Amino acid sequence: MIFDKKNARFLSMLGHRGTFSIMMTELAEQMEHLIVMTADMGYLTGLEKFKKKYPEQFYNVGIAEQNMIGIASGLAKVGNIVFATTYANFITMRSYEQIRLNLGYMKFNVKIVGTGAGLSMGMSGNSHYGLEDVALMRAIPNMMVVSPADGIEIAKTLVAATEYEGPMYIRLSGTLNQPIIYREDYKFELGKAITLKEGRDITLIATGTMVYECLKAAEELESQEISVRVINMHTIKPLDTEIIDEALKETRLLVTVEEHSVIGGLSSAVAEYKSTKCTLVPQLKIGLPDQFGVVGEYKYLLEYYGLTARQIAQKVKARYELL
Repeated sequence: MIFDKKNARFLSMLGHRGTFSIMMTELAEQMEHLIVMTADMGYLTGLEKFKKKYPEQFYNVGIAEQNMIGIASGLAKVGNIVFATTYANFITMRSYEQIRLNLGYMKFNVKIVGTGAGLSMGMSGNSHYGLEDVALMRAIPNMMVVSPADGIEIAKTLVAATEYEGPMYIRLSGTLNQPIIYREDYKFELGKAITLKEGRDITLIATGTMVYECLKAAEELESQEISVRVINMHTIKPLDTEIIDEALKETRLLVTVEEHSVIGGLSSAVAEYKSTKCTLVPQLKIGLPDQFGVVGEYKYLLEYYGLTARQIAQKVKARYELL
């Protein structure tokens, strides 16, 4: 795929599921040993085209997530690159033991793709929200955790995943008409965060859908003469500690923002590392509270939980004024 403005708009309209399907089809053209598996999510994940074009490389195991991980492990053991996908909460929770032993312990080359992560399942409610998935996957040794920010970054993550040997969890969030961060090609490297905007007062470290919201929040804060640095921490494990060290040295407040529980996700990963450093720079954690929430449309839920750019800016300014 050519990473330019035209494809950035195209992938934005498709959303994360459509982007996943397009990229799997494109990558399969180059890799006969690439296999896609799903747990009864072929149509809803947009994989019908892949199924028709590469029927020998597609497996739908039905609503049997644990079996899917077992089968994926076997296919990976004989040399295949396997992408196993379904909703983020189901694939991480229902098959956690299988992921821990078959992938973490055995290090099989399986890429777990959790779709509909965060609040993006909207009206489906708490049973379908993926709010604890990063916490679960981070806890498994040898598991890489990646949360791309937009369509172009999803595409780059999937390409990088085929080149990475080992288990990986790819968290896909957001909906159709996903906001665009990248409109042209850029250097993407697993484990290396990207500074999207420089600043000297505050550092916003965001992942997934919250990267766009933080860029807009930074604009609002800049209009109030507060200098803001914005970092896209697309890889949550392993964490890019060098970029955090720079932020701790050069800015006065560290803010982590994620569409995930404030327990165990990006906020916790940064706090855990920060606790090993001799620093007085405080950290503000913005994310979802430790509770089951309300049901509603996606945009309504972001507003309800204070995850819009305006609300993020307000929270950050209030904390910054206490310094």
